[in-house]
Amino acid sequence: MNNVLEYMEGTVNRVPDKLAFSNGEEGITFREVYDRTRAIGSGLHARGLYREPVVVYMKKHPNMVNAFFGVIQSGCFYVPIDEEMPVHRIRLIFDTVHPRAVICDDSTAGHAREMGYENELCMYSDLIRSSVDDAALQEIRRKSLDIDPIYIVFTSGSTGVPKGVAACHRSVIDYIETLSEVLEFDEDTVFGNQTPLYFDACLKEVYPTLKFGATTYLIPKNLFMFPVKLVEYLNTYKINTICWVVSALTIVSTFGTFDTVKPEYLKRVAFGSEVFPVKQLKLWRDTLPETRFTNLYGPTEATGMCCYYKVERDFEPGEVIPIGGPFRNTEILLLGEDGKLVQDGEAGEICVRGTSVTLGYYNNPEKTSESFVQNPLCTAYPEIIYRTGDLAKRNERGELIFLSRKDDQIKHMGHRIELGEIEAVTMLAEGIRSVCCVFNPEKNKIALYYTGDMKEQELKAELKNRLPRYMLPHAVRQLTAMPYTPNGKVDRNLLKKKYMEE
Repeated sequence: MNNVLEYMEGTVNRVPDKLAFSNGEEGITFREVYDRTRAIGSGLHARGLYREPVVVYMKKHPNMVNAFFGVIQSGCFYVPIDEEMPVHRIRLIFDTVHPRAVICDDSTAGHAREMGYENELCMYSDLIRSSVDDAALQEIRRKSLDIDPIYIVFTSGSTGVPKGVAACHRSVIDYIETLSEVLEFDEDTVFGNQTPLYFDACLKEVYPTLKFGATTYLIPKNLFMFPVKLVEYLNTYKINTICWVVSALTIVSTFGTFDTVKPEYLKRVAFGSEVFPVKQLKLWRDTLPETRFTNLYGPTEATGMCCYYKVERDFEPGEVIPIGGPFRNTEILLLGEDGKLVQDGEAGEICVRGTSVTLGYYNNPEKTSESFVQNPLCTAYPEIIYRTGDLAKRNERGELIFLSRKDDQIKHMGHRIELGEIEAVTMLAEGIRSVCCVFNPEKNKIALYYTGDMKEQELKAELKNRLPRYMLPHAVRQLTAMPYTPNGKVDRNLLKKKYMEE
């Protein structure tokens, strides 16, 4: 197959009336997905759009997922944004992709105009009533290639300017096939989606739903502030598979939710984005001893996830859960500063080789050339690998262990320090829920921010017994809540700025 829509076309013939996507209140069947996406594709084609970005600016809803597929039907590629995104970020995205059309719903159309967007606004409600042009859709498909873009997803740039990662059909298909093998999805899978639809993390639910005729529930965001109600939602809709960021899982386990209610149907729990604290993972595993837990790792630039580790043994406090090894048809190279492979046990930069490597950053050749580079181990022909900027090593079992970002490795008091090591040691203290270390290079000082029950002075005393002097933070600050980015990672840039201003 060379187009993700082939998943949908096979499934609609098998289970046309089965629920495909729902938020618990409103849902659409596979027949409705098929019919509406063909109408959307025909409507966009009638507007002269082809092989170009179409922004999907809608609230998180099954209709937004439908709009993605409709854009693909037209031979274009979708750019998802969300009503909760800051206006400044949306404008930067528009300035990068220069869309000739934006698909909106009633909640976003006025906002798009207020931001100064002057090109065509296509209302979703109008597009799904477009007459289906079978001949046009067939011709679009005939000319489609598996290297054609399918979406552009924007990540946060280190300079504050978001970068648009363009992925093609081939890399998404390869990802869905291998991910499905690893996590053992099937037609009985019921996903509980946590991530926003403008991140590539939602690929883990959206496309396997099409492939298997599974069902995805888009869990309302507000439920993640009420862990008991969240678990009750999982039980109400018999959700058996979740692929969540670590922060979402720890919200449930940290606050004693399992003492009140337990997930009754969960068979698979996949997690990623951050290092899962061992004591929190243990709470989940003790509560759900029959459930399979899998640690996933991968950057957006490698089409979502490229490594996995099935949790099959217990870990001691202070240990780091491995990211394991690469998916099928992917190779992980650990390269040193000299561009050569490091020895086992040594730290190297994770570099990804294979079909999962995306096309690069849209309209940003300079940034693309910095990270999407010629494989230094291959000099005979062109071969692009992606340099992640993440450091890892292989343990005695041959498993990959994530260490830190290269940016988080600092030189302090003559010593090279991994900020992640300080964080891991802090998590060993009783009552610590989350932690983040940042470094102020101007003052040459380390600050540690945390949430939990322990007082600042108590934690300082604890760290003196656990860390060498040169690794001790100069400032320890207790927070009522850890700041997170929209994709569930600790907002380190915000904390760095906070520390710089202190």
